[in-house]
Amino acid sequence: MEGYIYIARHGFRLSWITQTWKSPTATPRDPPLAAYGHDQTKEMTAYFLALPAHERPTVIYSSPYYRCLQTANPVADALNIPLYVEHGLSEWYMRVKPNTGLLPRPHHASSLKEHFPNIDDSRQSVYLPSRKGEDIPEVHRRADETLKALLHTANSPRMLLVTHAATAIALIRGLARDPDLPVRVGCCTITTFRRHGVINWHPIGDLASAAHLSNGVERDWGFEDVSLFNGEVVEDEGEGEGPDTDQGPVGLMIDLPMQVTEISPRL
Repeated sequence: MEGYIYIARHGFRLSWITQTWKSPTATPRDPPLAAYGHDQTKEMTAYFLALPAHERPTVIYSSPYYRCLQTANPVADALNIPLYVEHGLSEWYMRVKPNTGLLPRPHHASSLKEHFPNIDDSRQSVYLPSRKGEDIPEVHRRADETLKALLHTANSPRMLLVTHAATAIALIRGLARDPDLPVRVGCCTITTFRRHGVINWHPIGDLASAAHLSNGVERDWGFEDVSLFNGEVVEDEGEGEGPDTDQGPVGLMIDLPMQVTEISPRL
């Protein structure tokens, strides 16, 4: 069965314009979209509406961060398809410095549904990232495990994943089976993969395409932009919680069959 995976980054966020923003969810590091970001989401929505019916996404999985849900929600509304919250698609944060606390964890679907009624909170996230941060190989492993779990559990051959720059790149590299694939992603860019056979996914068109956006690629980012020290990513600051605070569950939240070692769907 032919399938499609669309990987999109969120729109232009308010924190790039002003530092006086307030998070609607009261979650640290969770800025909303700027007004211009909403314009970009309208163009992205128009792109998906213009696709042939057999190519349109039939389900959306979004990072729990507000800007991603703001980006995904108009598409879910226009296509009348389910919108699920998936923590495995969360923002990438580098490892925290010792004794500086933990990184924030956004709210779960039931709480976020208050802001976005389109959210279907009947399913739980398949993956929860570590609140102690990740190095570059770890964010790639998280993306791969999340993608395998989604493909194994999904009931749809066509899905849209709305996420952040680093996670989008890791997902793209995983589907392309190239861990060093050069990719830069801008706001509301879209990468399309089509399935051939059982486990082979091939990109269709340009990676991180902005052809549907009036102003093209903006605020593009790639892993080459990461600051390194002695070959390691520079450590991040925690949010002030004590070093002994329990960060809660971490990692894959479902058991996958032993044979699910490739990015292959159950369909």
